[in-house]
Amino acid sequence: MKTGNIRIAENIRIGGASGYWGDASLATPQLIAHGNLDFLVYDYLAEVTMSILARARSVDPSLGYAVDFVTTAMGRNLKAIAAQNIKIISNAGGVNPKACGAALQKLIADAGLDLKVAVITGDDLRADAEHFQAQSVTEMFSGAPFPNPKSVASINAYLGAVPIAKALNAGADIVITGRCVDSAVTLGACLSAFDWPLDDFDKLAQASLAGHIIECGPQATGGNFTDWQLVKDGLVNIGYPIVEIQPNADFTVSKPEGTGGLVSVGTVGEQMLYEIGDPQTYILPDVICDFSQVHLRQTAKDCVQVTGAKGRTPPDSYKVSLTHVDGYRAGMLMSFTGFDADKKAQTYADAALTRAEYLLKLIKLPPYSETSVEVLGARSQYGTQEAATEVVLKVAVRHEAAKGAGILIKEMTGLALATPPGLSAFNAGRPKPSPVVRLFSFTIPKGDVQININIDGADMTIQGKLFKASNTAAPKTPDAPLHPEHTDELVSVPLIKLAWGRSGDKGDKANIGVLARAPQYLPWIWAALDTDTVQAAFAHFSPSRTERFYLPGVAAINFLLHDVLGGGGMASLRNDPQGKAYAQILLAHPVLIPENLAKDL
Repeated sequence: MKTGNIRIAENIRIGGASGYWGDASLATPQLIAHGNLDFLVYDYLAEVTMSILARARSVDPSLGYAVDFVTTAMGRNLKAIAAQNIKIISNAGGVNPKACGAALQKLIADAGLDLKVAVITGDDLRADAEHFQAQSVTEMFSGAPFPNPKSVASINAYLGAVPIAKALNAGADIVITGRCVDSAVTLGACLSAFDWPLDDFDKLAQASLAGHIIECGPQATGGNFTDWQLVKDGLVNIGYPIVEIQPNADFTVSKPEGTGGLVSVGTVGEQMLYEIGDPQTYILPDVICDFSQVHLRQTAKDCVQVTGAKGRTPPDSYKVSLTHVDGYRAGMLMSFTGFDADKKAQTYADAALTRAEYLLKLIKLPPYSETSVEVLGARSQYGTQEAATEVVLKVAVRHEAAKGAGILIKEMTGLALATPPGLSAFNAGRPKPSPVVRLFSFTIPKGDVQININIDGADMTIQGKLFKASNTAAPKTPDAPLHPEHTDELVSVPLIKLAWGRSGDKGDKANIGVLARAPQYLPWIWAALDTDTVQAAFAHFSPSRTERFYLPGVAAINFLLHDVLGGGGMASLRNDPQGKAYAQILLAHPVLIPENLAKDL
């Protein structure tokens, strides 16, 4: 319901127009043309994005934000946005929200439009690096000491939704933030529209789940979907997600009519499980969510209803993400074709690394602190190596100096005429070493963070707790599925026949969400996939431990593998530093089920 800046009591429609920095430019015009929207929300930021934006700002103080949000998403669509009275919420501000806001205000003025821009700041804590070091702040997961402040690229607190809601209530048409949790752009819209009390935690959890589902754009509408064959013909025009949220916080997920993709229990369920840890303790600045009893129901073609998220009092602190430079990395991709391609690739990699290490000694540089060789196409991602006639070789190293990392590149290209036969490469020229950007997480009391909202030169300040502590009790852990009884013979089927799966990363952790295609399959999946089994399936990636969580509401399991990504993100030398393929690996695992159940597959 369109109401300008007046809070409303009817359903609101929110379109998710961006899932990362670089998402497709077609999302905004598609949603504007077909969405009948009240809000458009944009998520641009990941930890690695913050470090990239910080480097851009260090070169040019007017940069450090997602420029294409201003020039493309807004620049091409501002008149339509204004005509339809659609409110915009985006974390495109990156490490320089003020510059983003200024660029947007100029664009609005040049277009002759009357739109108010709010800029939210306070998340950037880079100036406090030496203070944090003096306070002996340690990494919240590993206990590592605070890095050298000179190596720090960015320090940002994950802010919540309340500043966004306050900006909207103060008359903002467009809200620009720096770092906030991805789902806050959706929750902020709901807090403004429905005027929910900040301690109505079940509603806050439901709206946060809505934000979580649309924060990765088309991953809720058929992208990255296990049953990709169902959507392959519509990927060119895949629809971006829309959530329609009721005043009681129940919501539906859909997409614009006439677009490609699919909205189903499978696509929405996979996205719900994406990049979470303990589903009963999904911690956000505004609420701690419990997704274990969420229910998904297909109500119409390309429309899924979502209910059942619960919430409790959030923590007194903000999580803070710091990125810092920890040496350099370099690597190359090359292909080998023909008999014994896998062995040829391994031989070439061994020779290049040996020569590079020899040269390091000659010039009195220390050895590589880490090396990585993966022969893709020979089942290296499954922990084995099988004969193959066509492979891609990835070789990478980490060194404290850019010069040391670059030696590998020189030696790999220098060996090209001495290689086993069948070598080829697409890239022209040598890749250059790049910084290893490592993530360091910690917490800071909310009272220590001053948040500022600026609208047309007027400032508002928020500081301290933003909620009332009313519900702090942790939920009861669901009882595990009963061990299935049977009288039939058991047969082995791959997990993919019984479940959908999706995996992702949080720092150096990976999660694998497994959603049963039918509830009757879940006990058999649970019996087949205990923590020891999953730990063993990924032993070649050396997880330190594996946790398993049960979500009875959607008949799902979430696995959390710790210290499994080689540092994760830009700190990792892996071909898959974010665990995106882990679900695909697990979906090949055999599961024993009764023969009569297998007949229905």
